Amino acid sequence: MSDFGLDLTRAEEELPDDDATGDVVLGVLDGETDPDEWIDAVRSGDVLVLDVAGDLNTLAAGFAREIRAEGGSLTHFRGFLVVTPPGTEIDADRL
Repeated sequence: MSDFGLDLTRAEEELPDDDATGDVVLGVLDGETDPDEWIDAVRSGDVLVLDVAGDLNTLAAGFAREIRAEGGSLTHFRGFLVVTPPGTEIDADRL
């Protein structure tokens, strides 16, 4: 075997700073929560998993465009709306 000179210290320095501070927030999207609360949660790095209780388009109208405009993602899956902040993509390839 040849020695290929792996420098673990240098490799660690190249890793991105991952100061992930967000939580996964479970909730119900039923119109009772102010849309600004959902926007603030996503801006702070939280991932939302919201049980949709009603018409999705109507219930998400107050925050969906703003979250998308800021680089976040929204995916409707089995009665839930999954909302992620910028930099956290939703991988739906296995669906």
